[in-house]
Amino acid sequence: MSESRKASIKEKVRRISSRPGVYLMKDRFGTVLYVGKAKSLKKRVSTYFQPSRKTQIAQPKIIAMIDLVHDIETIEVKSETEALLLEGKLIKEYRPRYNTDFVDNKQFLLVRVDVSSELPRFRLTRNRREDGARYFGPFAHSGLLRRTLAEMRLQFGILLGDAKPEKLSDGRWRLYDDARAEIYRQTEVVTQEEYHTRVEQACAFLDGKSREWLADLKEEMAKSAADQRFERAAELRDIIAALTRTIEPSRRFTRVPKVVSVKANEAVEALKLALEMSEAPLVMECFDISHISGEHVVASMVRFVGGRPDKQGYRRFRIRSFIGNDDFRAMEEVVGRRYRRLHEEGRPFPDLIVIDGGLGQVRAAQKAFLVLDLIPPTLIGLAKREETVVFPDEREPVQMQRHDPGLQLLQRIRDEAHRFANSFNADLRSKKIRESVLDDFDGLGPVKRRALMEKFRSVEKLKHASLDELKQVEGIGPKTAESLKAFLDRL
Repeated sequence: MSESRKASIKEKVRRISSRPGVYLMKDRFGTVLYVGKAKSLKKRVSTYFQPSRKTQIAQPKIIAMIDLVHDIETIEVKSETEALLLEGKLIKEYRPRYNTDFVDNKQFLLVRVDVSSELPRFRLTRNRREDGARYFGPFAHSGLLRRTLAEMRLQFGILLGDAKPEKLSDGRWRLYDDARAEIYRQTEVVTQEEYHTRVEQACAFLDGKSREWLADLKEEMAKSAADQRFERAAELRDIIAALTRTIEPSRRFTRVPKVVSVKANEAVEALKLALEMSEAPLVMECFDISHISGEHVVASMVRFVGGRPDKQGYRRFRIRSFIGNDDFRAMEEVVGRRYRRLHEEGRPFPDLIVIDGGLGQVRAAQKAFLVLDLIPPTLIGLAKREETVVFPDEREPVQMQRHDPGLQLLQRIRDEAHRFANSFNADLRSKKIRESVLDDFDGLGPVKRRALMEKFRSVEKLKHASLDELKQVEGIGPKTAESLKAFLDRL
């Protein structure tokens, strides 16, 4: 590393805060090399660049990485637990080459069942593919998993990967040889249909085991984080994420027959099929951001129930956390505000959240849940140009057919959110224009104008205010009140 680069990085480190957070090491092309978390960002990051660091580092890969670092980005959070969650999210997003602790859980075993085969077997694998098979896991303890499968073979009479069944002359199957048949609790000679029934029962058992194990893992992760064993909590967090993805049905595209006219409930069912959701999205909420050149930035949320607008559930938001033009930050803010409130009030989340926008906006919405440590419902974006459904994770986008009633339902809720956001924006612009007439009255600075508007809420109400009411506003003296009354009467 050159002396000039050392000096530049040293200056960056000097400006880093001591708050908890996540740091990203980047090379000269801006590629993220490494993502880490820290209780104190300044303390953790500075250790990488101390003169004695190379003699302390046990991993040669980290030594090599330090020589490639050209920039450091930090993200401050409120707690170590929040840093832990954000670290995992960013590692999965950027997949840095020098992060070795979170390699998509390939060290853990999955159970694969090819349900389309003549006699499905329960096999072990380390990679999940989109091949139509069912997958269960990942399971961190391979020994326990193998014992579970052995017990399932006895209990349900299923085939494991090493089985060699024999097809008999009458079309039935002998699952095991005579020497082994005695130890099994199920009949060894079955028809194909009878065996498939066994497979369904075994899959249901394994699915229940996965969900039971998921609950145990979440409890163990929370305890590890509370005990400040953050490395173990991080490992468990990644296993939980992978197990959750495996349990949830994949969102592959399903064609829906062309329907000229469908009712609202039929559109909801069509959307369920198109997204391969386990339950129909009876309650949907959609968000949109509206602004003009970064000014009057607002957001809308519309709510559909049973495929129809629920206008009492509509909400409008003014952006509070920043001033300017940043759709991603605006989306993160309003989604966070909405579902933090629902969570605090103990109210249920919708079945489906729709974001008007592409991958960036959807990931901003996902980040809001991550920061709040909440599990989001199904979350998608509807990108305008090609009307493509996008997801915040690694799933491929879905291109639904134009006549698909599920897509038409998504378009209706998206367009309604857009209309509602634009109407709110127009209201604010009109209000600002009306309020600007006060700029023509001498003697009113920003503080007094703001006090007047907070008191009367609009210029129209201000025009009808009495002289005594004007005098009651802080900063408005008798002479100013009289002059202002005369000015307003001329409008």
